[in-house]
Amino acid sequence: MAILAVLFYVFILVPSALAAVGGAPAKSSSDSFTPPDNYLLDCGSSEQTTLDDKRVFLSDQSSREYLNYDGKDLQVSVDKADVPLPIYLSAKVFSSEATYTFRMSKAGWHWIRLHLFPISSNDANLQQSKFTVVSDSLVLLHEFSPGSGSEWVMKEYLVNVTNQQLSIKFTPVKDSIAFINGIEVVSAPDMLISDVGNTLVPVAQTSGLTQNSFQTLYRLNVGGPKVEPQSDTLGRTWEEDRQYLKPENAGKNVTVEPKVIQYPNGNSPLIAPPSVYASAMEMGDANTVGPNFNVTWSLDIDTSYSYLVRLHFADIVSKSLNDLYFNVYVGGKKAISGLDLSTVAGDLASAYYKDFIVNSSMGVNSPLKVQISPMAEAAGTKNALLNGIEVLKINNSVNSLDGEFGADGKSASGPSRGSVAAVGFAMMFGAFVGLGAMAVKWQKRPQDWQKSKSFSSWLLPLHAGDSSFMSSKNSSLGSRKSAFYSSTMGLGRYFSFAELQEASKNWDSNAIIGVGGFGNVYLGEIDNGTKVAIKRGNPQSEQGINEFQTEIQMLSKLRHRHLVSLIGYCDENSEMILVYEYMSNGPLRDHLYGKDLPFLPWKQRLEICIGAARGLHYLHTGSAQGIIHRDVKTTNILLDDNFVAKMADFGLSKDGSTVEGQAYVSTAVKGSFGYLDPEYFRKQQLTDKSDVYSFGVVLLEVLCARPAINPALPREQVNLAEWAIQWKRKDLLDKIMDPTLVGNINPESMKKFAEAAEKCLAEYGVDRPTMGDVLWNLEHALQLQEASLKGKSEEENNAAATAASPTTVTPGSTTDTSSDDRPGSSSAQSKNQAEVQVIDEHSGSAMFKQFAELNGR
Repeated sequence: MAILAVLFYVFILVPSALAAVGGAPAKSSSDSFTPPDNYLLDCGSSEQTTLDDKRVFLSDQSSREYLNYDGKDLQVSVDKADVPLPIYLSAKVFSSEATYTFRMSKAGWHWIRLHLFPISSNDANLQQSKFTVVSDSLVLLHEFSPGSGSEWVMKEYLVNVTNQQLSIKFTPVKDSIAFINGIEVVSAPDMLISDVGNTLVPVAQTSGLTQNSFQTLYRLNVGGPKVEPQSDTLGRTWEEDRQYLKPENAGKNVTVEPKVIQYPNGNSPLIAPPSVYASAMEMGDANTVGPNFNVTWSLDIDTSYSYLVRLHFADIVSKSLNDLYFNVYVGGKKAISGLDLSTVAGDLASAYYKDFIVNSSMGVNSPLKVQISPMAEAAGTKNALLNGIEVLKINNSVNSLDGEFGADGKSASGPSRGSVAAVGFAMMFGAFVGLGAMAVKWQKRPQDWQKSKSFSSWLLPLHAGDSSFMSSKNSSLGSRKSAFYSSTMGLGRYFSFAELQEASKNWDSNAIIGVGGFGNVYLGEIDNGTKVAIKRGNPQSEQGINEFQTEIQMLSKLRHRHLVSLIGYCDENSEMILVYEYMSNGPLRDHLYGKDLPFLPWKQRLEICIGAARGLHYLHTGSAQGIIHRDVKTTNILLDDNFVAKMADFGLSKDGSTVEGQAYVSTAVKGSFGYLDPEYFRKQQLTDKSDVYSFGVVLLEVLCARPAINPALPREQVNLAEWAIQWKRKDLLDKIMDPTLVGNINPESMKKFAEAAEKCLAEYGVDRPTMGDVLWNLEHALQLQEASLKGKSEEENNAAATAASPTTVTPGSTTDTSSDDRPGSSSAQSKNQAEVQVIDEHSGSAMFKQFAELNGR
């Protein structure tokens, strides 16, 4: 019976399933969709029309109930070879306003497809027609005219219908006519467009997409043939991409069988069929030593609109996980840095897509360019790929998808010249008032501010001292938080000094949770018990106004799961106070040594390092300019309730936009002893590779559980980086690692981890990897450790299952951790410590412990 069942499956079920979807595996019910609303009209036809994909379009007689106009029917004989579908053989013509009305059985996304072909007729010259089409209040076509050409056109829209009825109104321009060959109004699945997308300038998430309407401009099956509606899960057409590839020989096609494509949780063939993910365009000469070019698709757009750009990916070229690592650009901006498809999608040949919002405000020109390029790093295969591109136009401010005029006649650029002039005058007047106020504030600024380095509110925008800038004083945290996160230019919530004094119980010394170079950090409570970390500047501190401003400016524009969140600030009088999310598990350093906290297993240490690396990688590549942290150390890696790592303390950070050429020349070297990049120290040239060096020291701290600098040790052991690398090169690093890890760490995992650390500590920055490369190696080390733990667990389970009786296992003895006493050389930087402004690494801005209720990522 078992053999018969297998044969039935192989010879009966599989072929029928593959045939049903053009070679794709059989889909579950969750991957299929039956539209609740499905109106298909063959306008002007005397009988219903059945297409090759089995869709049936109703004749005029059957669809009369949907139209309130007695139009003129046209039926002409044309060569069927000249049109793609039989519905273009007839048309409905209107000399005055006509409206189709459809009853909606379910609210949500709906396709509206208008089929237009100016067929020849003795009764009406359709090529000279000119008309506007409006769906409810949405302008679909504005004074559309097919012109003298005989090309057919299909306009496709995606509209979020909220009413019980949907109307489509055709209005001819005076002394002209309107026509339509076919209409489709079909429900689309809710998951097709989510409410959240990604902006590129600034790099952030934006919501509210479901409040818009869209028009499909491009839907390309990259690297593959045209996908006809009958082969698509939702009746869509995917065009070939070759005509948009510039130059064509930059990429080459690669294909696999559609049946190998997988859809992880959160994705579905409803987003794009397997045939789209089963083809791709990869680098045209991917086997060269170092490809340094982009594969580019150029797409013409109207820059007065915003666009939703959806890119589809599936790694169908790699032979193993984590081998393909590449960059993606949209409109000349880096959209994805170091995309590792097998990680984000969960496996090879696994479907993944991402949405981006682009518009003219980010400097996007026409044609819109979508580009892919390989990472210029040593890790992984030098290749890049793309499987599909969709570009959807978003309606403008007057709810139009064609032209600047809305359904009510208002213009997107303004109601009239007079009102525009008035607005311009008001803006100019406001600007002069603002400049005057700034001038007054400048005259009244504290005269000794440079000496004291204390902060004074004249340096912040005029609204900085006004608690109503982001919210009212009595509003809830929720409303203030929403205002803060929705603002791309705001500096966060403004706190009065009295609020923070109350939150910290009048700066109670028992509430101090950290002491750093900037000042004390207090555990406080705001808004009915929400815990926060309050960092109050010390007027005598060497760190002052510059660090305070930098912290606000950096964190107010950064949002990432692995970066600590700035909630707000206070600049009242001469105070400099910053308020952060509370990190309940404190700094990583406390869990490695000095605090007698529970032992961190190797797998958890790797996950913490990976989280910190992701945070730094985002800083370096997440914006067009890039940001250099400049003070990477274990006291600035904080852990939340779940031991998720977040980078903190951005007071010394530098915006990459200030970097000239390949390096930033700093007027003063800053950092922490033991972590400071020696090349940066020697040349005073700051790059993101300086952060990489510091992170390499962090990795050794994690492995060895000792400080970066320990003056109490013998001279050759004082500097951890020098000492550990010596042992690593002798292949004896296991002799100096944390004794608690002995017997609990996979040797291959430790080897990969140590290699990553050694590369980070290369003498010259050009020889060090990027943080993306470091992240790749750490994830590899984690995979090795997880595989080892899984194998060990299986062995233990097998042993327990076969044992005749319970046995007691005696742990083995630990490995000898005694150290070699050979003298080592001191770092060149230690000779010049007095010349450098350095933060004491023991002080750490250790501080900003987690306030778990706030999730601003």
